[in-house]
Amino acid sequence: MNDHCVRDGSLAQNGCGKFADITDDVLHSLVQLGATHVWYTGVIRHATQTDYSRYDIPRNNPHVVKGKAGSPYAIVDYYDIDPDLAVDVRLRQDEFDALISRTHQAGLKVILDFVPNHVAREYHSIAKPIGVSDLGEGDDTNQFFSPNNNFYYLTGQAFAPTMGCGDYHEAPACATGNDCFTASPGKYDWYETVKLNYGIDPWNGSHHYYPIPDTWHKMLHILLYWASRGIDGLRCDMAHMVPVEFWHWAISQVKQQYPRMVFIAEIYDVALYDSYINYGGFDYLYDKVTLYDTLVNVLTNNYSAGELTQCWQAVNPWRDHMLHFMENHDEVRVASAHFCDDPVIALPALVVSATIDCGPMMIYNGQELGEKADEAEGYRGADGRTTIFDYWSMGTVRQWLAKGKLNGRHRLRDYYKKVLRLCNQEPAISDGEMFDLMYVNPNLHRQYAYLRHHDGQLLLIVANFADHVATVDVTVPSHAFEHLHLAAGEYRGNELLHGDKSQFHLTPDQPLTLTIRPNDAVVWKFFVK
Repeated sequence: MNDHCVRDGSLAQNGCGKFADITDDVLHSLVQLGATHVWYTGVIRHATQTDYSRYDIPRNNPHVVKGKAGSPYAIVDYYDIDPDLAVDVRLRQDEFDALISRTHQAGLKVILDFVPNHVAREYHSIAKPIGVSDLGEGDDTNQFFSPNNNFYYLTGQAFAPTMGCGDYHEAPACATGNDCFTASPGKYDWYETVKLNYGIDPWNGSHHYYPIPDTWHKMLHILLYWASRGIDGLRCDMAHMVPVEFWHWAISQVKQQYPRMVFIAEIYDVALYDSYINYGGFDYLYDKVTLYDTLVNVLTNNYSAGELTQCWQAVNPWRDHMLHFMENHDEVRVASAHFCDDPVIALPALVVSATIDCGPMMIYNGQELGEKADEAEGYRGADGRTTIFDYWSMGTVRQWLAKGKLNGRHRLRDYYKKVLRLCNQEPAISDGEMFDLMYVNPNLHRQYAYLRHHDGQLLLIVANFADHVATVDVTVPSHAFEHLHLAAGEYRGNELLHGDKSQFHLTPDQPLTLTIRPNDAVVWKFFVK
């Protein structure tokens, strides 16, 4: 862990964490935090400016690599391991297998990134199994579109991005990964990537899925290859840019052989949710455009907390398939000056994200320590995000490890631990039903109130987005008593985040008075006296 990273520094200057650094102690600390799975990103070999040619790894042209480290979403070999992450580059496959084994021994499951929509411009596999054809091998480059081609070719045009490409040559140019069908992508396009062809002709929108396109067969082989390595799930990057028909065909075949494999889709179109779950076969979808975006507005734009009701209503048929988050590599850090500046401000949003339904909650590395990402690391500059393009390390994590606090106390991390453990320990959260209370509590603007109920266990959760202590009256309607089969009467309550205890008289349509700390929440669990 380098405390003195240099902006736009090389691997030699700034260093890079290794698989071996994810030790038994580190994994145990994640279990203690309440994690059940670990999502390992950047594992599959991607284009980079670092020279590994002495290990017989082809060099990549720096003009089609973003940042010194390169984007982990510009895959250059689907069957290989990123050499940056290995202590001994020659043993990188073995070192990753050892990490999978350590992770499982700690009681955690392994989620791996799969990037299905695009590859690096210089894609070439040196690690593919014998008998496997490379992507692009056998393509007819004289055709813009052919169902048998893996890429789209802009015939008669050489690759000429608007920012220039130095000594890199590509003719004919291939379409760029963000559906940019021009030979001259701009600097904000994914110019370092090439779009994969799954059988859709982009000029007329026609589908050519029968016979099964060559790309489908190759990508299924890659999915099965990684499943055979012992991972437990795949987070599929920009899954909605790949036709749902492919997912239906591929996921069903993977799950026939590996029925416990979990598939997570990064997806941003609510209109596609039903098809990607019920037809495509995904287990979980990113809940960005509903819950995450609304929480951002509640936290920073003074939206009423009541707007959160619309979030679960919009995804109601698929609520338990939603994966929630407050941070990931695409979004600004909660603690950054670009968002809340203070991570405590987002604690009520954390509670809502984690407990609003039965879906999983994702915590981004360093979020639980209040990582601010306020450094200008290199390619992207100081944008409030942790870079994925540069050799860098996070200040909060460096301090956490350097001070030997791996299992010690940290106020923010302890709060995260309480919330995540509730998700694992309370059946009303992990398996129960949610009952929104906002329709009978129109007085609440900076608070959001709801019940979670399962098999006689009742939780009342109220998140306070205000920056002051809130004393609020929360009404539980008669319909909730009827629907959840609750009995009116005297209850004792234990507050599960702070340890408070109190007595309550639950009566239909009669308010309960609760006091909630600023930027905080309460989770009251009720027991019959």
